Amino acid sequence: MEQWKKNLAVLWFGQFLVMGGMTMIIPFMSLYLQSERIGLTDQHEIATWAGVIFAGNFVTAFLFQPLWGKLSDRYGRKMMLLRSGFGMAIVMILMGFATSPWHLLLLRMVNGTISGFNPAAVSLISITTPKDRMGFAMGTLQSGGIAGTILGPFMGGLLADAVGYRPIFYLTGSLLFAASMLAFIIVKERFNREEAAAKPAMSVVEGFRKLSAVPQLMALFCVTFLLQFANIGPMPLMPLYVQELHGTTVNLAFWAGFVGSAAGLSNMFASPLLGRLSDRIGQERILGLSLIGAALLFIPQAFAGSVWQLLLFRLLQGCFMGGLIPSVNALVRRFTPDGMEGRSFSLNSSMLALGNMIGPIVGGLVSGWTGIRGVFLISAGLFLLNAVWVRRTLISKRGARVGGEGS
Repeated sequence: MEQWKKNLAVLWFGQFLVMGGMTMIIPFMSLYLQSERIGLTDQHEIATWAGVIFAGNFVTAFLFQPLWGKLSDRYGRKMMLLRSGFGMAIVMILMGFATSPWHLLLLRMVNGTISGFNPAAVSLISITTPKDRMGFAMGTLQSGGIAGTILGPFMGGLLADAVGYRPIFYLTGSLLFAASMLAFIIVKERFNREEAAAKPAMSVVEGFRKLSAVPQLMALFCVTFLLQFANIGPMPLMPLYVQELHGTTVNLAFWAGFVGSAAGLSNMFASPLLGRLSDRIGQERILGLSLIGAALLFIPQAFAGSVWQLLLFRLLQGCFMGGLIPSVNALVRRFTPDGMEGRSFSLNSSMLALGNMIGPIVGGLVSGWTGIRGVFLISAGLFLLNAVWVRRTLISKRGARVGGEGS
């Protein structure tokens, strides 16, 4: 097997475990806070702590990703990959020993601080994969993260009933450690540390200024932010919307979970297929079509008359969502100046964390004024605006460049 394929297989597994481990605690976090070892009893206090603890990871991840990106360009992507993987494994195990909400919050914030497996993996794959297979590789890598995000809460719920809460942290930490060891042994990277060290040192702020001067990168970062913002924004409200459409409490939790994960399911299968297609017809075209398709499918979700209709629209939307992140990652690599790949993908990851933070807050505020249906319509409008931006900065300029070359 070619080395880039080995890298892709190992990092797919790593992405699955990292995202699965991060989302596995969602179904039982509030119950864990009520457990005998931590001992919270007030329901309002439990809800507040659960939200703050969950968000703490994304706050520090947003702040520290650019720093790790700078270091990855200087010392190598594989080193940052292993730093993040082994570090998160230790933090996850320590969460199993927590005795107060403050312990969990601190550990989640530490986890966000040292995180960076995803941007390091994407950057490494972008460097080692042949250009004509970039879309396929990015789509396949994306499917690993999506699979972990979907199956994580499901596995967490099953394991919580089977073995209790604390063993899940120990098991997840052990799996993250195993995935990191596998990456240490198998993953290879061509990186000249002496050449990287010889380049002039550039601060995080200077690096951001240089990257922000590339209009294509700013449009792509916006796609990443909006994708996560629009995905996460309606999620806390989805059970209430399903309840409104379902009209009964029978199997309500099942339907809420199924509808919530539907877009992710179709996304997981569509990502490698659309990635392969983008290698043939261009990532810009797939990105533009995916943005428009995803935007239009927000609209019928706002007017769904039954759970089945909502489920169908979310499954279809997930197919278009599957073309976004792989295309964005491939295009980020194309427009990033050489030697700044780590910074660029880390900034993209920061936009992902920002969407995770702001999405639920804005979604809750908007739903208070318009209801959840209004959240879907606003998300559709934002996606369409971003599609126009992408067309002006990427597709039109590409067409002009190709026309100029032909003349």
